[in-house]
Amino acid sequence: MALLVLALLPSAWLHVTTDGRVRDLADAPAAPVTVVFGAGLRPDGEPTQWLANRLDTAAELFHSGRTRAILVTGDNSTEDYNEPDSMRQYLIDRDVPGDRIVADYAGFNTWNSCARARSVFGVTEALLVSQEFHIRRALALCEAAGIDAWGVGVPERMSGVWLFSGVREMAGAVTAAYQAAFDPAPEFAGPREGALDEILAEH
Repeated sequence: MALLVLALLPSAWLHVTTDGRVRDLADAPAAPVTVVFGAGLRPDGEPTQWLANRLDTAAELFHSGRTRAILVTGDNSTEDYNEPDSMRQYLIDRDVPGDRIVADYAGFNTWNSCARARSVFGVTEALLVSQEFHIRRALALCEAAGIDAWGVGVPERMSGVWLFSGVREMAGAVTAAYQAAFDPAPEFAGPREGALDEILAEH
């Protein structure tokens, strides 16, 4: 029983620390920047359905005037796999101006995306967009990185993959608790980039 309680503590921590800060699209507040986390590409290089749903939500936040810039963060660890560019093009195809989109090519996991959003891109206040099963972990980690954030949960139809991802989040909560407690630096810290600052200054 004690081991079960210990296993569930990180998940409970995620829910307690993010209580009241997860909204749906209709109730999302305004924030200068929206951060969209990568969720994989299809073999043809297009976003997976889950990633497309995240991007559709971000596009709606932009078109409704609740955000002024979008930071797409994902994996570009090989020449043939480029999540951020695919995400950026998807948004452009949905009438989000390219000069309002900034790409982070070293968002290899949720913590790296959050830590780099703060330290490299200077994000201090943001909306975070991800599926409902993942948004609390993203929110807790971005808060730990120093970002005043609100989570926008993207609903998905329940499926085997959905259930597996939900269970995997329990393990992810353990890692997140460690990262938040000990604040490890992102894998690739990088120099400070001012692209978002320029967008927000102009708009």
